[in-house]
Amino acid sequence: MKRLLWVLPAVLLLAACSTAGTTASSPGAVVGAPGPVAFGANDAVAAKPVPPQQGNGTASTANGVPVPQAFDPTRSIILTASIAMKASDPWATAEKAQSVATDLGGDVIGLNESGSKDDRVANLTLRVPSQQFTEALRRLRALDADVTSSTVNGQDVSDQFVDLKARLAAKQAEEQRYDALLTRASTIDEILKIDGALSSVRTQIEQLQGQVNSISSKTQFSTISVSIATAAITPAPAPTSAWDPAKTAAQAFATLATVLRGFADVAIWMLVFGWIPLLALALAVVLTRGRRQMRPAA
Repeated sequence: MKRLLWVLPAVLLLAACSTAGTTASSPGAVVGAPGPVAFGANDAVAAKPVPPQQGNGTASTANGVPVPQAFDPTRSIILTASIAMKASDPWATAEKAQSVATDLGGDVIGLNESGSKDDRVANLTLRVPSQQFTEALRRLRALDADVTSSTVNGQDVSDQFVDLKARLAAKQAEEQRYDALLTRASTIDEILKIDGALSSVRTQIEQLQGQVNSISSKTQFSTISVSIATAAITPAPAPTSAWDPAKTAAQAFATLATVLRGFADVAIWMLVFGWIPLLALALAVVLTRGRRQMRPAA
């Protein structure tokens, strides 16, 4: 009995040592404390850095147009954008903006151009597939125009879309039940009641189906409103030239020639009209002498 009591602790001690050795040699175990943690093969995959979720926000603004990052494809999001630009020729820029939409599989649903040659304005509404929304903003930003303001919005309608589809499915199931009751109706009164209820349900189904189609269309295609005005032309400052003696001398000679020409003009005028005062003076002298001769001698 005493030998058994001695042998039992020895067996337990050996078992504990064996377990500790196995744990220390296994991959992924913590060696020492404190110290770096070594991960196993499976843990190494999980330890890779996970990029942050973008959600429904936008990325950093480039050239005035915020470009959104990738949205969660499992969500139903309505994307809209509004961009205001200034260009030397707004109408030509509007044509390029239309080409951006059509090249990406979209279309132009509104266009308004007005103004004169030096003050033109163009307003257009583009619709592009939601998958091409970011690319469309990039191409619009690359146009030969200055962006003055821009807004990008994302409206998450996932819950509303799911609710509408659930209500639509419930109404369609109700329609099937009414159809089944209508086939088993035996009296005219029952037929009229079931038919009235069936018409009401079908009206609700059409309304719900229209709302579902509207949200589905808005989530599949994004709308971009673009406003383009004429950019103000800033006159270039006159270049300041250095002192040029030859130019100064030429200006001086030109001024002297102008003065001499003025004197010559005055001389010509005096030559042409100068005899008139002389004639008047001679006439006055003649009259004065005549009066003196006509006076009687004292």
